[in-house]
Amino acid sequence: MNAASRSDSERGGGQVAGGPNAVVESNGGSDLPERTVLQRLIGASTLWIGVVLVVLSVVFSIIRPDAFPTRFTLQTLLIETSVLLVLSVGMTFVIITSGIDLSVGMVLIFAGVLGAKTMEWLSPDENATAAGWGIIGVGFLISIAGGGIWGLLNGILVAKAKIPPLIVTLGSFGAALGAAQLITGGVDTRTVPDKLRNSLGFGTSLGGVPNLVLVAAAVTVLAAWVLHTTRFGRYTYAIGSNAEAARRSGIPVTRHLVLVYLITGLLAGLAGFMNLAYFGTTTIGGHGTDNLDAIAGVVIGGTSLFGGIGTIVGTVIGVFIPSVLRKGFVIAGVPVFWQPIAVSAVLVGAVWFDQLRRRARDRK
Repeated sequence: MNAASRSDSERGGGQVAGGPNAVVESNGGSDLPERTVLQRLIGASTLWIGVVLVVLSVVFSIIRPDAFPTRFTLQTLLIETSVLLVLSVGMTFVIITSGIDLSVGMVLIFAGVLGAKTMEWLSPDENATAAGWGIIGVGFLISIAGGGIWGLLNGILVAKAKIPPLIVTLGSFGAALGAAQLITGGVDTRTVPDKLRNSLGFGTSLGGVPNLVLVAAAVTVLAAWVLHTTRFGRYTYAIGSNAEAARRSGIPVTRHLVLVYLITGLLAGLAGFMNLAYFGTTTIGGHGTDNLDAIAGVVIGGTSLFGGIGTIVGTVIGVFIPSVLRKGFVIAGVPVFWQPIAVSAVLVGAVWFDQLRRRARDRK
């Protein structure tokens, strides 16, 4: 099981499963001296990613002190990032297992369409905008279930049929979008209940914190707890580090992978319902790059595309770096065409840094 072990700063978990009920320390029981807290902190990629985020915020604040460091900018930045953050949390689990999910953006659309159409069909006199909480609750459950169905299908095809996740989720990408277009005829549904828009979409709590942000924060905290403190999280790291070693140690790799993709689908369904509440429409023509944005955020946040390494905290920071870049460029008056160039440069730099870490670890 030594092949599956990782250091605390790399894995973020501190431990890796050595069997169904056993746990092995991340240093593999070697006689190497324990690193100090300062050494671990300096070696943690999350720290340096956080420094980059702080530097970007300071730079844009200096360039536009009247516009960037304001409550309004912070609030809009949080709202605009909340849906992508929910997608990225699910993507973190998938990438840690050395997988990928290209379908999350289209699953988001499909789930939103199912929720919107369900609320429209159940509304009396076809007045969906006046629907009550009962109908909204049913729409919410249908959206989550719609995302879960695609996640479960992806998981079964990847884990049981042994089809590469790139191919499976690329197929789901097109199929989910096609299904959404068949249901709506390619026309966005705009009959979102006013109560949903005014509460989840634009409502605030706790002294002005947007409800969308609170939902995203709750999902993030729960996911961090699961990934970094539970057996499920340890199994996720172990499978990403070495799936065969994990299987030989007694970890149910097939079932676990199905659950990971299922969770990603459920979170995409939740993101679809959040998107519906915020925009008041199904936005079928949008979200074409949500999958790439989620992957970029996760990788920038320090999660390795090779599996076995990653943290939820890193994902949060990684998702906000492209968002801060885009928002800062808009406020600073930088032409919009520079935005994808800057984000792509950061993404390539993050992958390059990950490869350097892997080579340094392999030399030890």
